Amino acid sequence: MLGQKQKEFGSMRMEVISLSIFIMAALQIGLIHCMVGFSTFRAAAYSRKPNFIIILADDIGWGDLGANWRPTQETPNLDKMAKEGIRFEDFHAAASTCSPSRASLLTGRLGLRNGVTHNFAVSSAGGLPLNETTLAEALKQANYSTAAIGKWHLGHHGHYHPNFRGFDYYFGIPYSNDMGCTDEPGYDLPACPPCPTDSVGKSCKPKPCSTHVALPLLENDNIVEQPVNLSSLTERYAERVVRFIHKARENPRPFFLYFAPAHMHVPLHCSSRFANTSARGPYGDSLRELDYVIGQILEAVDTDRHRNTLVWFTGDNGPWSEKCEFSGSVGPFVGAWQMQRGGSSAKKTTWEGGHRVPAVAYWPGRIPANSTSSALLSTLDVFSTLIALANASLPSNRRYDSLDITDVMLGRSQVGHKTLFHPNSGAAGQIGDLQTIRLEQYKAFYLTGGAQACRGPKGPEQNHEPPLIFDLSSDVAELLPLDPKSPEYQAVMPQVKVALSELLRDISTDNTSLADYSHDPSVILCCQPKHVVCRCEDWLQGAHGKERRV
Repeated sequence: MLGQKQKEFGSMRMEVISLSIFIMAALQIGLIHCMVGFSTFRAAAYSRKPNFIIILADDIGWGDLGANWRPTQETPNLDKMAKEGIRFEDFHAAASTCSPSRASLLTGRLGLRNGVTHNFAVSSAGGLPLNETTLAEALKQANYSTAAIGKWHLGHHGHYHPNFRGFDYYFGIPYSNDMGCTDEPGYDLPACPPCPTDSVGKSCKPKPCSTHVALPLLENDNIVEQPVNLSSLTERYAERVVRFIHKARENPRPFFLYFAPAHMHVPLHCSSRFANTSARGPYGDSLRELDYVIGQILEAVDTDRHRNTLVWFTGDNGPWSEKCEFSGSVGPFVGAWQMQRGGSSAKKTTWEGGHRVPAVAYWPGRIPANSTSSALLSTLDVFSTLIALANASLPSNRRYDSLDITDVMLGRSQVGHKTLFHPNSGAAGQIGDLQTIRLEQYKAFYLTGGAQACRGPKGPEQNHEPPLIFDLSSDVAELLPLDPKSPEYQAVMPQVKVALSELLRDISTDNTSLADYSHDPSVILCCQPKHVVCRCEDWLQGAHGKERRV
């Protein structure tokens, strides 16, 4: 009897051992599958399309970045961004004024192709031509979620609004911050009066520095404030930028954020925490606030464990020198030849100070830290580079002036453009025309002219045939043009002529657009037409409690 029980117990023990071995094997197999699954998931996460944040500052000078120009002390976060990313030394806006520069960044095409050659107005009926494909539209087709926060200035009426140009979300001012009165006018030359407070009255006469309508703030197609409070606007921008980054991270889709702050365009404003903190006065205070927002963006980006977000900072054109102490620094790019003859050589001109802008790209783990590129590059290149990184597609029935500079950005190349073309931007000549050409280190001017100087006149407009040619490798100040009789000039001149003629021929056979620059008073953004400047706070807080739709 005892022997039988021992046999039964032994049999049961073997069954338990067998079951234990089976369970352990199953657990090991499951664990292996789990680990494989986790590795696959992690690989998939890292192989996701990158996120993009483009930051386009307004009227910022090349010398306003501390990493570019030692006297500048106001940009520790931008300098950190440069130290941990790549700084582009020879980087240029596609035009020297607002709307054309922004249109070229978002289309990868010069103004003679995309139709935007000068700025749009408060009463402009049109904007960036609707047959032009924007960067946001192309990325949206590639499954990106998109947002624009800040200044637009590419048309606000109807389908020219950002929500119809590829952006899922928009929050910002529709044009420059000096194109409407505010209650706290900030720092500008000449000084601007505040908006009238009359609830009803006749339309006031336009002032030299503002229009007869208060500056509106939009959220998508709603006017949420008019006049906008510029002192708190940057804080609200930063809040929405960070919120968008965090919300987009919860979405499996990659994101594209286009952030265009009002800084450093006049009127200058900053919150009280930055007032009187810089030795450069109000301009330095505002620059510090801009830099602080950059720091908030980088902090939000760095909390992403996948670190799969490219942040690219640059400017739309050089500083507005006629604003004197309220304008930025061109650094060494002073346009000395023009300065000797009068006028400014910064914004609105084709001198280096008008279009050479600071540029930094930041992408930890992808861009080598503390790197510098001397390649000849442009804001035009933002377009093709992001399209390539996103593996997006473009219409094939048009040509682009943009380069994919991924290899330059990732430290694998120093090859940029051989030629760049700087359109006339208001200082001289027919606006939008191409009469200034960069060929490697050489720069040729068929036309020169100075913009309005600080407390001084414009510079004279002069045609040059043969053109003035400067060697920027030895003369960044653009002081002494080459002698037309020298062998160096004789070698460069034929190449300049060929490059210009080939581009103009290419544009003439391209699918080009023509912007509508007509004016229509009915398209002016106004949330309360009965008020003298469209002031709408009382209306917004009224019985209906709803914003006025654009």
